[in-house]
This record gives sequence, C-alpha cells and structure tokens, in this order.
Amino acid sequence: MIPLRAILQRNYTPVMTLVIIGLNVFCFFIELAQPSVVQSYALIPDRFHTTALVTSMFLHGGWLHLIGNMWFLWVFGSHIENALGSARFLFMYLLCGVLSALVQLAMNLGSPIPTLGASGAIAGVMGAFLVLYPRVRVLTLVFIVFFITTFDIPAAFMLAYWFVIQLVSGLFSAGHFSDAGGVAWFAHVGGFLAGIFLVRLFPITRRRYYYS
Repeated sequence: MIPLRAILQRNYTPVMTLVIIGLNVFCFFIELAQPSVVQSYALIPDRFHTTALVTSMFLHGGWLHLIGNMWFLWVFGSHIENALGSARFLFMYLLCGVLSALVQLAMNLGSPIPTLGASGAIAGVMGAFLVLYPRVRVLTLVFIVFFITTFDIPAAFMLAYWFVIQLVSGLFSAGHFSDAGGVAWFAHVGGFLAGIFLVRLFPITRRRYYYS
C-alpha cells in the first residue's frame, strides 16, 4: 500500500517539511558526488560516533529510497507540521530520528553495515499522525495481484498495518546481518513508537480536524 494523500486540509504552507525534503535532496546529491560521505556520516554500529545519530537521517541509499521517504514525509509530515507548528515539528522529527537510530544501534551492535535514511524520523511522524488523525482517510494505492487501484483507508488501519509489518519483519531478521545490508526494521519500529509518545507532549496549535 502506498499513501497518495491524506484527505485532510492544511491551513498553512508546511515550510519546515519542504525544508527537510530540500535538505535530504541536497545531501543526496553530495553523496552522488562524494560516495565516501556514507562511511563518514552514516550510522555504523562497529564504528559508532554520536553525530551519526543525526547525520545518518539525511543520507539515502539510492533514488528510490530517497523518493519513497520524501513522499511519505510529505503525505504525513505536512499535516503534523500544520498541527504542531514548524519549530515543534522539527524538534519532534529530529528527536524521533535520533531515538529510532538508537533502537537500530541497540539491535545491531557490532554490525559493520551502515544505517542511513530518514525513515526512522518519518516513522515517528506517522506515529504522530496515528495519534492526532486516526479517523482521517488516506487515499491509498493498492496492488491486488495484477491490478492496481485506490481506496480511501482509515489512517488507523493503514498505519497499524504498516507498523505490524515492520515489527514482524524486524523480529524475523533479529540477529542477522550481512555485508549486503537490508531494511532497518527496528529503526522504523522505534521511530513510530517515539512519535506516538512524543506528540502527546506538544500542544496542538492549529485545528486538528479540518477535512477537505
């Protein structure tokens, strides 16, 4: 399932979401020009340094990785920024990213595989969306065997389904890593749970349920 848009209207331009997307794209072009930045700034458990908890969330493993993450960030993050305000949204986004990286680190101690990508922070945004907008419907692209169609799916169902997939996949992959790498499942799990908890600490500055 691929979310296309939340059927929820924003009442102001999500500037910080656009800035974060721009930074990720900019950093990706730096990666293309200088591939060595991955070894210097990604989160590598057997060569851990604290700055990587932040820098790793602005690196990506390829165009599909980048585009997929930025699309999810736009679909869900733009509405969370609308609810929290730009400054609080940025703080929550970065904190979710750091916490997700710590969870991934704890589950992969000693791994030589670089962990990179914004998906842990974005998972936090998705967890926040679940708390604030559980009944909002999300226009979703669904693949059914050889057919592709769209459905309006309640956010609570879609996000809970997504979380279960991450958790189950993480449990099955626990303790296994190779030079080939893979998906940082536990970063997704940790970020999602962090978003659920952290969003409750912030006052909601803008109207939460303003449907289109």
